[in-house]
Amino acid sequence: MQIHDLGVYLKKNAQGKLVVSILAGGGMGRTPIIGSIIRENLPWQHLLTYCEAVLRVYNRYSRRDNMYKARIKILVKALSPEKFSEQVEEEWQHLKDGPSTLTQEEVDRVSQHFAPQQYERLADTDASFEKHLLENSGFPRWVERNVRPYKVAGYASVTLSLKQRHIAPGDATDAQMEAVADWADKYSLGEIRGSHEQNLILANVKKRNLYELWEQVKAQGFATPNIGLLTDIIACPGGDFCSLANAKSIPIALAIQERFNDLDYVHDLGDVSLNISGCINACGHHHVGNIGVLGVDKDGSEWYQVTLGGEQGTGANAAHLGRVIGPSFSAEEMSDVVSKVIDTFVENRIDGERFIDTYNRIGINPFKERVYTSRQPAHA
Repeated sequence: MQIHDLGVYLKKNAQGKLVVSILAGGGMGRTPIIGSIIRENLPWQHLLTYCEAVLRVYNRYSRRDNMYKARIKILVKALSPEKFSEQVEEEWQHLKDGPSTLTQEEVDRVSQHFAPQQYERLADTDASFEKHLLENSGFPRWVERNVRPYKVAGYASVTLSLKQRHIAPGDATDAQMEAVADWADKYSLGEIRGSHEQNLILANVKKRNLYELWEQVKAQGFATPNIGLLTDIIACPGGDFCSLANAKSIPIALAIQERFNDLDYVHDLGDVSLNISGCINACGHHHVGNIGVLGVDKDGSEWYQVTLGGEQGTGANAAHLGRVIGPSFSAEEMSDVVSKVIDTFVENRIDGERFIDTYNRIGINPFKERVYTSRQPAHA
């Protein structure tokens, strides 16, 4: 949310009423910026009119003379978030309480087109599910990483990992997708969701069906229990498919997956996000990966810049941009670089810390020292 031009964060205030925080000026690409909160505790009824006021201010003052600077983030930075907020508030006075103001009646009308699924009334626990957890060593690990509780009792949300070894992150064959469609019909009330992390989600699975589903998912290669772990890599198509890319992304992702092919070790590392972009447009969101990799062109050759400390986060103030650790690396070096970063984390973590917690505690220098030790000078 903080890394978008316009962000909306819904929450309940102290009185239990739904209010909105409006953020503006975020973005990645060549000029990564964390967005700023320009309005707090806005009653939800004014969401549309306030967003329209933001767009009006942007439309009036943005850089029409330069397409590379015609983004809200450039305008907010130039004016300052405070001045931008003042401009929006002034513009909003012409829209406030106008025809676009939301009403409960209108929300109820639209909600009818998004009726909830017809769920069975089930107990929150299931004896057969608990029995399989005790009897099969592989099933509990998959449940731990790939299954999440659902708001309806007796159901769960299942993430199908599209991060197999030797397969580009997010890729699937036609046969695999046919199988996913069958699982959706049989187990998930006909619903499939795509995730930002390039995986697929079956959101409405009965707990009593989880073991049966797991066996079928395993057969198709979608049961890798690595959701949120180092090998759950986000990668853009890179130079193999994209004409904008400066470097390939997929071979780097595959090399890192191969290096960290011991799932027990990857599980012990805990949550680590690794994002790869093939160019500065940042389609792989490398800026907010705990470990970020950016493909760069150096004298016609493909090199890779590494950032550490990025975090997507949750909530209105949780995102952080990664910091570049130093000169870029060749493709052949990248697996060793990531290994050295992880080794530094392992040697310095305490009390089961996540990677990002250890990084925030010790800073970037220990990682830099480890990565560049005994390395020949490379391109800047």
